[in-house]
Amino acid sequence: MNNYKKTIGIEVHCELKTATKMFSDSLNSYDGKENSHINAIDLAYPGTLPLINFGAVHVALKAALLLNCDINKEMVFDRKNYFYPDLPKGYQITQARKPIGTNGYVMINVDGEEKKVRIHDIHIEEDTAKSIHSGEKSYLDFNRSGVPLIEIVTEPDMHTEEEAMAYLHKLRELFIYADISDCKMEEGSMRCDVNVSVSKDDTLGVRTETKNIGSISSVGRAIKAESKRQIEVLENGESIREETRRFDEKDEVTILMRVKETGNDYRYFPEPNIPTIYLDDEDVEAARKDIPKMPDELRSEYQNLGVNENNIKTLIGNRELCNFFEKVKQSDPVITSNLLTGDILSYLNKNNLTLKDIKLTVDHIIDLVSKLKTNELSSKQVKNLLPVLMEKGGNVKTWMDTMGMVQINDESALKAMIEQVLKENKESVTDYKNGHDRALKYLMGQIMKVSKGQANPATVNRLLVDTLEHFDLNK
Repeated sequence: MNNYKKTIGIEVHCELKTATKMFSDSLNSYDGKENSHINAIDLAYPGTLPLINFGAVHVALKAALLLNCDINKEMVFDRKNYFYPDLPKGYQITQARKPIGTNGYVMINVDGEEKKVRIHDIHIEEDTAKSIHSGEKSYLDFNRSGVPLIEIVTEPDMHTEEEAMAYLHKLRELFIYADISDCKMEEGSMRCDVNVSVSKDDTLGVRTETKNIGSISSVGRAIKAESKRQIEVLENGESIREETRRFDEKDEVTILMRVKETGNDYRYFPEPNIPTIYLDDEDVEAARKDIPKMPDELRSEYQNLGVNENNIKTLIGNRELCNFFEKVKQSDPVITSNLLTGDILSYLNKNNLTLKDIKLTVDHIIDLVSKLKTNELSSKQVKNLLPVLMEKGGNVKTWMDTMGMVQINDESALKAMIEQVLKENKESVTDYKNGHDRALKYLMGQIMKVSKGQANPATVNRLLVDTLEHFDLNK
């Protein structure tokens, strides 16, 4: 079975982040009661005509540029005809002949090796209604009907589950950062169909398509299951058919849905109600200028700023956190990244909150970092202050006064505390002098206790080590 080579192509549908739908002014929103974001166009009432959403064209253009596509400035729409309850018109408006972008690519990294995945095309279309099945009944929610989509079709360039998942992670990352889509697979705003074939040489085998896979990790498992099934079929002397299948998450197998349709089954023909749309250089440049810093650029920048790799991974993986970091990083990128990915993110996760839900501001972080660097606050004090600021907001200095957070930096006062602690803990002094390093931590703790946590730890540590070297146990 190891003699077989897998070949994988992926089709991804992404709902676009727009205010309204592709061909009507109904709200494009996942929230709301079923069938509340609809109008006569979405329900295909006789006599209604589509009105194109040029905001969706702009977003699709950004996606095509991100994927290094050749831009087709002459856009036409087509009808893809099929009959299904979730498609009220009996056809879907799409781009079959002249997609907005072609011949693109995206670079992925698998086990430290760069690989190019070619993009055959990216085209605009409308989404269908959502089918909801309950027992023996099925229901339709038309809130999704007409939502603008882009479909991204790769060439068959991937050969492992890891490559396929890396491609999807990269696509998701790019689209989230460019505000093209929220890519929430659990809500259906990003959906994947995977084409898989196997063969013993470089000749492409007969492919099957596994539809509507629900997560990136499931894509990897579906590829593994389907390639295993195909190999077993071939090893039994049978042939692979072009089929449409689905992935059973529980049993880790793919299940036949129907024999694969061909393009002719859809009877494509030009959409008569939408004229040809001509894009110009200004349209393309406007889309290009609307693309912010991308993750690869941010990674390189953060590395140069001295931020550690774990923090970089966490920041890039959380768009909201990364946006916040961009606003505060100049105060001190290392300290601010530690605060954001440490205590702050831990608090958010523990309480199931986002940065929008708390009262922490950019000025709070800048003020905290400044006071850390000037030793007005210790790390422990900042740790105690952060939950208060996140819950109640307010002024950092006011809370410091209220909570009695006055950092003691006076060396003569600190030396007096150290002398007192050493006289009261001569056994620990002896342990330290005998090479037991844990004694130093104990003594530090006692000094912080005496100072009620207000002593500057760095200064205390320096003075304590110096005092221990000269401390006379006989006094």
